[in-house]
Amino acid sequence: MMYINEAVREAGKTVKLAGWVHRKRESGGIAFIIIRDRTGVLQVAVKKNNVDTHSWEAAENTTIESSVKVEGVVRKDQRAPTGYELEAATFENVQISEPYPITEYQSTELLLDKRHLWLRSRKMTGVMVARAHIFKYAREFLDGEGFFEVTPPTITLAGGETGSNLFEVSYYDKKAYLTESSQLYAEAMVPVLEKIYSLVPAYRAEKSRTTKHLAELWMLEPEMAYFDSEQSMKLQESMISHIASRFVKNDGDIIELLELDRKELADVKPPFKRISYEKAIELLNGKGAKLKWGDDFGMKEEMLLTEDEKKPVFVTDWAKEIKAFYAYVNPDDPRTVLSDDMQAPHGHGEIIGGTQREWRLDKLTERMREVEEGTGVRFNMDNYEWWLDLRRYGSVPHSGFGMGMERVIKWLLNLDHIRDAIPFPRMSNRLYP
Repeated sequence: MMYINEAVREAGKTVKLAGWVHRKRESGGIAFIIIRDRTGVLQVAVKKNNVDTHSWEAAENTTIESSVKVEGVVRKDQRAPTGYELEAATFENVQISEPYPITEYQSTELLLDKRHLWLRSRKMTGVMVARAHIFKYAREFLDGEGFFEVTPPTITLAGGETGSNLFEVSYYDKKAYLTESSQLYAEAMVPVLEKIYSLVPAYRAEKSRTTKHLAELWMLEPEMAYFDSEQSMKLQESMISHIASRFVKNDGDIIELLELDRKELADVKPPFKRISYEKAIELLNGKGAKLKWGDDFGMKEEMLLTEDEKKPVFVTDWAKEIKAFYAYVNPDDPRTVLSDDMQAPHGHGEIIGGTQREWRLDKLTERMREVEEGTGVRFNMDNYEWWLDLRRYGSVPHSGFGMGMERVIKWLLNLDHIRDAIPFPRMSNRLYP
């Protein structure tokens, strides 16, 4: 058996294919059946006078999404949808599908209810191929930079930020949580392997219902010994550039299918523009926003900031009160921390958040007390003792960042909603299927 993209390279030869019926029509003793597999679609012409009775009956009886096998000669034919046609010698139904519940025009809710079937659409097949490749390109880059992949737990006693917005689970006779970040465990691996990353699910129990939020997402989280904030940002932009360039080089069929701007993707190269949080507020207020010091950016602000950009933009030196307690306070401006957000172009939102970590025990515990006093949130210090040990025994300056894989996919593929960047989206209003 061949895949369709292999078969079209064998024009003039007999090939065997297995796939699913994408479209079907009959005309004057010929059944035109477009079949699909993971590599594309191909028109199959089953001519009543050229095949045996079994093959013709199978072609007549086949239905949309039936699984089929076909053998015949591939020929160039400009009248066919893709410029190639397979003239069938044999046609066989593996399983005849019941009437397919998805037709041309359907509501978003029905497509989400039938997600397990909608994934078979050409667009979603292309997105899922791209997703797999983008994961591969990210790993490929970090492996090439001397990183080790590690596998932290996703059930934890302590949260990565303040312990809020966590999904609580019953862990035998204890209360535990699904992790919102693997950072704490990643930091434990820094004295072991020095440059590491994890690529595992993360969970956010936020009520947000936007085009950029998921309750279950995949996070790439590198952690680097002796890296400062500047070195971390250089690594981030190099990684994003690598992913974009590999996507352009290897995934032209998906770029064509989704009608993406190949040149703009090819031009995603360092250096990326950098703007401080303070300057960003000035810029945004000049565009009509009404921000004050200590305000975070929402969807409107992210769009205003990046609407005219072709490449991602770093926002640096964030106000201390809106970033995590472990962020290193900026020695040049104690109001801020050495924290960076990478914003994707055209309002696709934050794709990476990074910080230089506070590695000194006394400063870290001081910041935790500040957070408690400022927010009323109380850390259960017993759950953090193991993590504080990392500052007691051979601590070193280090930095790290978290990249939301679905956010990156949404941007690179120019998707309208992040739910289409993952096979089965989990959102505040969606748990089925």
